[in-house]
Amino acid sequence: MERKSGVLMHISSLFGEYSIGSFGDEAKSFVDFLCDAGFSYWQVLPFCMADECNSPYKSYSTFGGNPYFVDLRLLNKKGLITDEELEESRQDNPYLCEYERLRRTRVKLLTQASKRVKNKAEIENFIENNPYLSYFCEFMARKASNNELPWYEWKSNEIDSEVLFAWKFIQYEFFSQWAEIKNYANGKGIKLLGDIPIYVSLDSCDVWSNKEQYCLDKDNRPTHVAGVPPDYFSKDGQLWGNPLYNWKKMKKDGFKWWCDRIKHMGTMFDAIRIDHFRGIESYWSVPANAKTAREGSWQKGPGMELVKAVKNAADSVEIIAEDLGDITPEVEKLVNKSGFPGMRVFQFGFLGDGDSIHKPHNYPQNCVAYTGTHDNNTLLGYLWELDDNTRNRMLKYCGHVGDWESGCESIIRTMFQSHAGLVILPVQDLLGYGCDTRLNTPGKADGNWQYRITKEQLDSIDRQKYRSLNSMYSR
Repeated sequence: MERKSGVLMHISSLFGEYSIGSFGDEAKSFVDFLCDAGFSYWQVLPFCMADECNSPYKSYSTFGGNPYFVDLRLLNKKGLITDEELEESRQDNPYLCEYERLRRTRVKLLTQASKRVKNKAEIENFIENNPYLSYFCEFMARKASNNELPWYEWKSNEIDSEVLFAWKFIQYEFFSQWAEIKNYANGKGIKLLGDIPIYVSLDSCDVWSNKEQYCLDKDNRPTHVAGVPPDYFSKDGQLWGNPLYNWKKMKKDGFKWWCDRIKHMGTMFDAIRIDHFRGIESYWSVPANAKTAREGSWQKGPGMELVKAVKNAADSVEIIAEDLGDITPEVEKLVNKSGFPGMRVFQFGFLGDGDSIHKPHNYPQNCVAYTGTHDNNTLLGYLWELDDNTRNRMLKYCGHVGDWESGCESIIRTMFQSHAGLVILPVQDLLGYGCDTRLNTPGKADGNWQYRITKEQLDSIDRQKYRSLNSMYSR
């Protein structure tokens, strides 16, 4: 990998006035910040609709875009949303995503806007040329006709044409607005790094339109589901509940769905992180009726056959393998053979007394190194929760002198000094914020995915400091 640095911040965490971050001017302001501070990458999380727990890793579609990211002010400028409607959409709390309010009001507002468009033919043509988006819009319209029940419980085949067109309009605006942000970022020398969840949700367009490619029984329920065994985050493992792929079926058509997925992402991003890459080598299969993930077992994945197909589909787009978790020599071999850069996480480097691959002196050039990912505590929160011995050992490693509260800067400098090709810092770590700004705690159902930054907080970050670090360490 090229020697560069970047910042991890999901779109939802952007500042703004309408309950959640969006593809408006605030996104361009963040690009300007990255450019001014000498960063080269902006990493985001999946762009698909979030689930009832607000997680973007379980969605109605891996191809469809999240309606909440459509910028309302841009629609207002087009005359599709009135000034009064815009004013009514103003948030109450600038520090958190107001998901309950969004669920009640946002799609209704966008549906109202869709009734005012004058370029219907253009929108219809866009959807027609994107079959997976067409499936998604149909799926959402059918879902609405069936009282939002999961697809395997649908009774009605009716589709409300207004609802169908509303979803087409939402997707058209989503992808049009994002294309403008991508062009702006690339024009400033900023690359965009997207994220692909390895699995999809049972109640999704992906499964509904490709049932034979998943491990389902005759009633369209999963026979086995995804998860991970007990690990750093959970003593019972994590029971994700996603249906598992029928890899034998997928192999027959050359993994077409996967290739189409990668190509789709390649139109939106300059680089893509494949979440839970180790599941391509072997995946944790849990019986659908299991109470915890402990009851699962390892099963062989598609391995290099899928990797080769993905590489061909990616063309010039960079692929990053999220190779964290229970990593075996077989997984290491697959990552090395793929040529994809793997991941290193500073917070994992000092879990024991051994010489961990997550300690910066062991970072290879072909890797992406993080202080922490979206699943980790913030760096300051992590330092706060460490026992004294581990914290002292870690800060000594980083050459830190002084109170531990100021240790984050020494850790960040150590990351910049490392051999890692790409270093990514969560925006909370640039701000030096604690655990109250943590984005996600795996295994915890409530309170995740809510963090937002304000414009004042972003402006408080010392851009010169990061510009100096990037220059000093040739990033």
